[in-house]
Amino acid sequence: MDVDLTTRPRLADLQRLGGPAEAESNRIEAAIESALEARTKKPRVTSPAVFAGREGYDAAFIEGLSVPLPRPLARMRADVLPIEHSADGRLNYQHFSVVLSKSRRMAVFVAVNIDGQKSKKIERANDVWALDGRVPIEAQIGEELYFDNDLDRGHLVRREDPNWGSHDEAETANQDTFHFTNCSPQMAAFNQKTWLGLENYILNEARVSKDQISVFTGPIFGGRDPEYRGVRIPLAYWKVIAFVNDQGRPSATAYMIDQKRELKNLEATFGVYKTYQRSIRQVEELTDLDFGELSSFDGFSNEERATKTRVESVLHSLADVRL
Repeated sequence: MDVDLTTRPRLADLQRLGGPAEAESNRIEAAIESALEARTKKPRVTSPAVFAGREGYDAAFIEGLSVPLPRPLARMRADVLPIEHSADGRLNYQHFSVVLSKSRRMAVFVAVNIDGQKSKKIERANDVWALDGRVPIEAQIGEELYFDNDLDRGHLVRREDPNWGSHDEAETANQDTFHFTNCSPQMAAFNQKTWLGLENYILNEARVSKDQISVFTGPIFGGRDPEYRGVRIPLAYWKVIAFVNDQGRPSATAYMIDQKRELKNLEATFGVYKTYQRSIRQVEELTDLDFGELSSFDGFSNEERATKTRVESVLHSLADVRL
């Protein structure tokens, strides 16, 4: 029997083969169809008009502490994607803002205000991610990166973080977090339990005044980040948290998820991530971002200044966090 190897077999043809291979053939066919659909279907784009009135991150959100956006320096300043009608490249959403990288097509950093007392629980429905119509499509990474692999569409601003205020405000914030501008590729091995619980831990354990904190999060763009489907995948992420404690003292603390092993393919690259508490000064050095006076409120940064020695601590659990 002659076989035409130039034509992709149809699902019906595979099903007629029967036998033990049928289920696997069906799975492969479904994966092929899904991949083709992801490549060819028109992406979902949110109209710029939808974002009218969004004020985004508020530097004066925490009573008694001004926390401006970090200031990109040197090469990072030149890499910030310009946004129309925005002097600092910020995209404003409900209670959070995003600054994008031109070269990497993902966030340089995100900034969110969290109000624990006004938080609203918004149930997570079907995840529907969209591109932001205020940004050129080619300047964003969309669904084409994530189909048919183990990459997660990782929220940089956690879905729950900006969901506070009135119910309508919280609903709007929840929907705003599902934009690819707030998305960064992360693997299933990502240590989410420790990483994503840090804000809650700070609120609960530090007895933060009025339950208000401001959080900055972003990737570290490294020279050895592996490339996959035309996208360089960050191997490390950082988080900086600012708050005023119940004694009225400004406080700040920094964390990083880092992977030490230098591996060369997507399947092997993302092994077990370790979570570190580090100084804000180290984050500044690695990211070319200036966090202003926040490092003076950070015990790790102050210890480094006094000892001239780098300070870091591996977090095996949230109980290891030093405030």
